[in-house]
Amino acid sequence: MPSAAASRSLNSEINILEPTASPLQSDPPKQYLKRGTPGYRKASLALFMSGYSTFALLYCVQPLMPIFAEQFKVSPAVSSLSLSLSTGLLAVAIFCAAAISERFGRRSLMFCSLMGASLCTLACAFMPNWNLILVIRALEGLLLGGVPAVAMAYLSEEIDPKGIGAAMGLYIAGNALGGMSGRVFTGILAEFLSWRVALMVIGAFGIAAAIGFFTMLPPSRNFKPRRSNISYHASAWLGHVKRGPLALLFGIGFLLMGSFVTIYNYSGFRLVADPYYLNQTELGLIFTAYLCGVGSSWVGGTLSDRFGQFQVMMAGIILMFAGLLTTLAASLVFIILGIAMLTAGFFMAHAVASALIGRLAGSNKGHASSLYLLAYYLGSSIAGSIGGKFWSAGGWSAVITFTGIMLALALVAGQTAYYLSRRADPVRSSRLPIGAPGPAE
Repeated sequence: MPSAAASRSLNSEINILEPTASPLQSDPPKQYLKRGTPGYRKASLALFMSGYSTFALLYCVQPLMPIFAEQFKVSPAVSSLSLSLSTGLLAVAIFCAAAISERFGRRSLMFCSLMGASLCTLACAFMPNWNLILVIRALEGLLLGGVPAVAMAYLSEEIDPKGIGAAMGLYIAGNALGGMSGRVFTGILAEFLSWRVALMVIGAFGIAAAIGFFTMLPPSRNFKPRRSNISYHASAWLGHVKRGPLALLFGIGFLLMGSFVTIYNYSGFRLVADPYYLNQTELGLIFTAYLCGVGSSWVGGTLSDRFGQFQVMMAGIILMFAGLLTTLAASLVFIILGIAMLTAGFFMAHAVASALIGRLAGSNKGHASSLYLLAYYLGSSIAGSIGGKFWSAGGWSAVITFTGIMLALALVAGQTAYYLSRRADPVRSSRLPIGAPGPAE
């Protein structure tokens, strides 16, 4: 067993725990929002609202792609640019958002991002041609990048570590509900009214959500904006990449999102063909499986506060694996059940991994969050595209093989990150499950 001095040295090097202020330090003690207090409830609800609005604004165009293709005389591939441009630039913007928030503050940047993206959606409803729609959707992706990474950093800095799992889980639940609502409600509004009215409604809701978010979210108490240069940000990003547990979590984000998107992308091709022949309305209802993610992300976050974050994250990955295997059945009921299980496991694991990023990062939490989300969205783009090659080569069984390999790698990465974290702080790990709050907190 290493000595206490050696344990403290290892803990300081890996920076797993945020330093706690003492009377001899010049920095004041942390003023956390504690679970059960009005400030905690307001912050949790405001971040839930921001997650809901972000993903509703981002994915609202997905059900409109066939309408775009018909009205503007473009191919399906070109119509998909209304989403892929936004998500692609979102990944880039997320990477830069942490650096910007260091200068201008978390709360202000998130509000400006939500308001700007909502105005872009509203503007799309009035655009006379396709090229202008694409330009505005690209700008919207850049603006939305100011929310996800900064929201994760805010929660990690302001929420008491004993309650961060539940708060992060509620935020991820908002992501899931917004992703579903943006697809389902827009499609319904477009069918009975028009696509322009649908975008106007989503944009107006986004504006209201941005105002509500800014009104409810408590100002940062443990973060102060500061001037910094490029070398500072580069050093912060590189420092996180060099930390074994963090680097593995970035990889897990890539693998989980890549698996999730691959299944959703190509299950549609399977279910519109023989012997299922689902129509577009029936196929769209599969997105209601996101409701499983709404519940599981909050439950997973809450359980992680009690049983340990790594343990619950691994349980989520195993649930994804079980859902994946269930979709191999020929019965439509079992296929939908498998997709629901995979969705629940994904959001559980993602919520806990998001909380772990802030916990393991120590300082420069925004930079760590931006790296995780960069890997997360790259997984969506890269693995989602590669999955199409497996579908073309071998159908659903080939897609399952590809996705199963990614989930197996995620399990190995999660277990390795867990042991690396235990080695970094053996004294604390011998007393408490990884992820449980320690006495110093």
